[in-house]
Amino acid sequence: MGKPTGFKEFDRKKVPWRVPLERLHDFKEVYTEPEEALLREQGARCMDCGIPFCQSATGCPIDNLIPEWNDLVYQGRWKDAIERLHKTNNFPEFTGRVCPAPCEGACVLGITNPPVTIKNIENAIIDRAFAENWVTAQPPAVRTGKRVAIVGSGPAGLAAADQLNKVGHEVTVFERADRIGGLLMYGIPNMKLDKGVVERRLDLMRAEGVKFVTGADIGRTHELSQLQSEFDAVLMATGATKPRDLEIPGRQLKGIYFAMQFLTANTKSLLDSEHADGKYISAKGKKVVVIGGGDTGTDCIGTSMRHGCTSLVNFELLDRPPEERAVDNPWPQWPRIFRVDYGHEEVEAKFGKDPREYCILSEEFLDDGQGNVRGIRAVNVKWSKVNGRMQMEKVPGSEHIVEADLVLLAMGFLGPEHYAVDSVGLNKDARSNYQAEYGKYDTNIPGLFAAGDCRRGQSLVVWAISEGRGAARAIDIYLQGSSLLAAPDVTMGTAAAVPV
Repeated sequence: MGKPTGFKEFDRKKVPWRVPLERLHDFKEVYTEPEEALLREQGARCMDCGIPFCQSATGCPIDNLIPEWNDLVYQGRWKDAIERLHKTNNFPEFTGRVCPAPCEGACVLGITNPPVTIKNIENAIIDRAFAENWVTAQPPAVRTGKRVAIVGSGPAGLAAADQLNKVGHEVTVFERADRIGGLLMYGIPNMKLDKGVVERRLDLMRAEGVKFVTGADIGRTHELSQLQSEFDAVLMATGATKPRDLEIPGRQLKGIYFAMQFLTANTKSLLDSEHADGKYISAKGKKVVVIGGGDTGTDCIGTSMRHGCTSLVNFELLDRPPEERAVDNPWPQWPRIFRVDYGHEEVEAKFGKDPREYCILSEEFLDDGQGNVRGIRAVNVKWSKVNGRMQMEKVPGSEHIVEADLVLLAMGFLGPEHYAVDSVGLNKDARSNYQAEYGKYDTNIPGLFAAGDCRRGQSLVVWAISEGRGAARAIDIYLQGSSLLAAPDVTMGTAAAVPV
């Protein structure tokens, strides 16, 4: 805990974002430099709650020792705080920036007051630790002689690699893209996670002995059976990269893209040439419609705004969430409430209104006569509960057309692509994910493991880190017979889902 009476003395104050109309002119991070006095004050709000639900099954999937480092920040003991934070989280600079903070949703103070600003404090701890050179390479003193291949360099793969390397195994990470990082590199735009922050951690892992191979597309440029013969264990951490499509009339028209096509091309061009090469899908001068909410939809909004779109509308199929928790959404569940993210704030600042339109169903993409999309024929819907289940019906007479010459589909993901594993007969579950039991992570093929979104389905970065850590322990036991690696509590497998 922090100050015993801090939660009564201090109000919640988040570290502010940069001014919307100023940050739209660049792809730099939206965050501002936090003031130490503010952070210590916010750490003081962490109360003596008895049972810290922030690190429980509905809170933090990696069991972060949140009250402990809140208290250390309150006391000004920053170096102790980063040591405590790194005990459970390999990459707090990632979660501190992009995690939606289910820990804050489960904060006990949140029952009656705004919760502690856990995410801000976490991010400040790791950024200060790097600035003070407290985070240095710590290669293992002894190598085991065992070799592990990891397919996929997103947060699950990187967490597993970091853990396995710490106990002395030789780890090689294979990535099909031209840069390491997976979702962290190309799936999350620079203004939310600067790629220098990702490279900083990768450089540290390289110095500790982890090997990275880019351009390695398993199932195409390399065969999985080859890795199985060359390594003592293989971990599949390929993510859930198969996007959900919107198969309505006109889907074949030009100007309709999946969100990741848009976001990946944008970031690659930004990193390669600061967009000088023109090898990206530009929203400049276009009327943009983003279909689907969540973080990915917001990232499409923020990117389109920086390109200079002339209008932006965000279709949401569901109702507008309530301002406060609904009766059927009690604490400590994830609060399904109305939120304004950075992209929404930017649209409102430039165009005068929030971009989201709720209860909208897209029925047809309209042709401009030359094979390009010119708009969407949509209809309003209403939701009602029938026999305990929500049902949707169209509102008569509500059909209308929304103009668009760029449509971005951000409706989530259906699971992993299978070409990497089909040749070896890896079993899938009913949702097409790689089948492996939570907590064990072993598949039907000896020595082949699976973790992260490719095993559990589309989820959060913090869940990917949790799975990577758990899989590392399982692989270490497989190779050595026992393990000193810590892993998240397997009871966390029943944690409440958080929208992505």
